[in-house]
Amino acid sequence: MNTFETPFISITDAIASHAKWRPDRTALVCGDQRLKWRDFNQAIDRVTSGLIKGGLRKGDKVCVLMVNSIEMLEIMMGTVKAGGVIVPLSVMLTAESLATMINDSDSRFIFVGAQFAPVIDSIRRDLLNITCEGFFVVGDETANWIDWIDYQGWRNQCTDAAPQVRLTPEDDFNLIYSSGTTGTPKGIAHTHYARQQTAYILAIEFGFDLNSIAVVTTPLFANGTWIMMLPSLTVGSTLVVMPQFDPKKFLDIVERERATHTFMVPTQYIMTMDVPEFERFALSSLKVLLSAGAPLRADTKARMLRMFGGGVFELYGLTEGIATRLRPEEMESKLSSVGTTIVGGDIRLIDDGGKEAQRGEAGEIVGYSSGLMRGYYKKPEETSAAVWKDEAGRTYLRTGDIGKLDEDGFLYILDRKKDMILSGGVNVFPKDIEEIVARHPEVADVAVIGVPHEKWGETPLALVIRRSGTSLSTGELTLWANDRLAKHQRITGVEFRDELPRNALGKVLKKELREPYWRKEG
Repeated sequence: MNTFETPFISITDAIASHAKWRPDRTALVCGDQRLKWRDFNQAIDRVTSGLIKGGLRKGDKVCVLMVNSIEMLEIMMGTVKAGGVIVPLSVMLTAESLATMINDSDSRFIFVGAQFAPVIDSIRRDLLNITCEGFFVVGDETANWIDWIDYQGWRNQCTDAAPQVRLTPEDDFNLIYSSGTTGTPKGIAHTHYARQQTAYILAIEFGFDLNSIAVVTTPLFANGTWIMMLPSLTVGSTLVVMPQFDPKKFLDIVERERATHTFMVPTQYIMTMDVPEFERFALSSLKVLLSAGAPLRADTKARMLRMFGGGVFELYGLTEGIATRLRPEEMESKLSSVGTTIVGGDIRLIDDGGKEAQRGEAGEIVGYSSGLMRGYYKKPEETSAAVWKDEAGRTYLRTGDIGKLDEDGFLYILDRKKDMILSGGVNVFPKDIEEIVARHPEVADVAVIGVPHEKWGETPLALVIRRSGTSLSTGELTLWANDRLAKHQRITGVEFRDELPRNALGKVLKKELREPYWRKEG
């Protein structure tokens, strides 16, 4: 008897479907460029056929080092449609770090924005797996590139009758390297199934449909940006890509395009709300204002609710593939929480011995979802160390973050396990101190770290950015904060900074902040 095989519908299958049934609807907007689904899918097919003709085999890795553009999306989707694995690289990295990641990923091809070609040329001899036929430069067609293939010319010569590569749920979709905020960057491998499921979950959670218009404000190489990208491409929404974030331009885009969805990190929301002309922009089309990537302080949440008038979601999650979200209707009663688990997922807290903690007790957050990573590329020991299994043998991810659940099951982030300060044998959570210090009217931003102390082992130090034009002194702020902190939380002092080091999604790099103080100890 004949039976139907259950089909696997990949994200690139969804794009092809939009091109067939909705060819003239707008798929992408970037600056002055507007691309219909028909043309986007055609460009993807040209990249797919070109890569396969150039020797790409299923499972081969392809790096991309570019700022946000339509071409970057063509390359990423063309790669995965060909059966390749996309490796988006941060443009903020040094040449040495890029060489390490490119080699670690075993990549055979690399697509580079023209402004980054000199960086790659400086390390070309160190790249182990990319031959001269694997270097592509994107943009600046008038330049006389040596040992680089011009992407636009190459793509336009490729056929749009792309070979049909049979993708399975277990094939790898991407390697995304961790930001390195807590150690050596690791290649996080997601399968096509995990990315498909992530797209579906996000579409359900945040209400994406054919009429949605989502604005991308953060780099496409960052996993957080994919919160907008994956559901938009899968459902058939319009994706508006900002080449570079500017708060006033963001407001212009929302008004002009009638945008419905956006994702930004807290710093971007603060910059946007600080735009002097904020009130004159028509922003009523925005239904979902999602914040993630870095903790959203309670005072910022309250300000967003007041100025945007609702639709504010906070998402806590890891690139590895777990998440919670706090909905707008929960903000008032659970302002300091990051919400409950996303559709189909689970969150638990465990103690140092791996036993599940009780409600209200602090513990390490472990999580599960159908978007969970396959593992860390070529790092079986680190993958195993990140696994916790429940009573049914189901695999959970150990996050390294410390949190607690209230009686309603809402999650509160206390801190990263590695950022926690052990002072006199007592656990001190920097986030609690940061919330207090940030309430001072002359404080623009703050990060608290543990520094060496002869008596207590380590003690909290506040690194503070003052608001422009203020004259607050370190002594004044130390006294003000300690009057409001519990005895075990009191800061040893304050240092003023012009800026705090951050990754691409705005998370403060506390490892970099701590290092000079502890190096002195060594």
